[in-house]
Amino acid sequence: MRIDLCGVRGSTPTPGRDYERFGGHTSCVALSHDGAERPTLILDAGTGLREASRRLIGAAPFSGTVLLSHLHWDHIQGLPFFAAGDRDASRVSVVLPEQPGGGDALEVLKQVMSPPFFPVGPDELRGYWRLAALAPGESEHEGFQVLAREIPHKGGRTYGFRVSDGRSAVTYMPDHCPTALGPGPDGYGEYHEAALALAAESDVVIHDAQLLPSELGAEASMGHSCGEYAVELARRAGARSVLFFHHRPNRTDAELDAVQAGLSGEPRASVAVQGTRLDL
Repeated sequence: MRIDLCGVRGSTPTPGRDYERFGGHTSCVALSHDGAERPTLILDAGTGLREASRRLIGAAPFSGTVLLSHLHWDHIQGLPFFAAGDRDASRVSVVLPEQPGGGDALEVLKQVMSPPFFPVGPDELRGYWRLAALAPGESEHEGFQVLAREIPHKGGRTYGFRVSDGRSAVTYMPDHCPTALGPGPDGYGEYHEAALALAAESDVVIHDAQLLPSELGAEASMGHSCGEYAVELARRAGARSVLFFHHRPNRTDAELDAVQAGLSGEPRASVAVQGTRLDL
């Protein structure tokens, strides 16, 4: 499995010289099968989806699935700007969490992608677009086995994903607020059953690290986690490595360098950098 980090920032895109090295695009991770020329499964559609379109797919029409962890702006804002999906020969499945009380997936997405908020609706893009809702549990998408579990996050149903090609597995929890379930044994939040199941024996855990431990008390109520939680989660779940993800929008390159330096005694963990490619 090949993993391309196309957007690693949280909340809002962050342009500027102070954010160039770690990147300013919001959440988007592209997955490819071994030997495949292009990705067929994309996790989240933040502004990093533009980067996926430009760098990984190019002039070819996209054929594959976009799995959305939840519907906050920083995870869907790239959809109307997904050039590789907006082509006559494209085939795009957009799969979003099943909403409480039901609701057609197209109508749910139209709430944020239609006039007066945006000039083009999701049903006006070129190519074949399919929108569907996903219940928690196991499913298959583009030849990948996907486990979706609901995890705590403020302001809407949120999933974490575990994606496997039968040989390797990646866990994706970009927005996760484990302190919503209690402080846990170390004050970073509960190591609850859904998170442990998603991270179990994973090759890499891509996890919300928007906050520093010193910021949890004042800001965890907004729905985020710290990287130290992800490290301990990976240890408990038997995961092999951890990527700190969904960086706070005003966290500069220099500050993220300091976070990385603080991980010198934890070789399994590193800070996600936009543009990184991992081959599992």
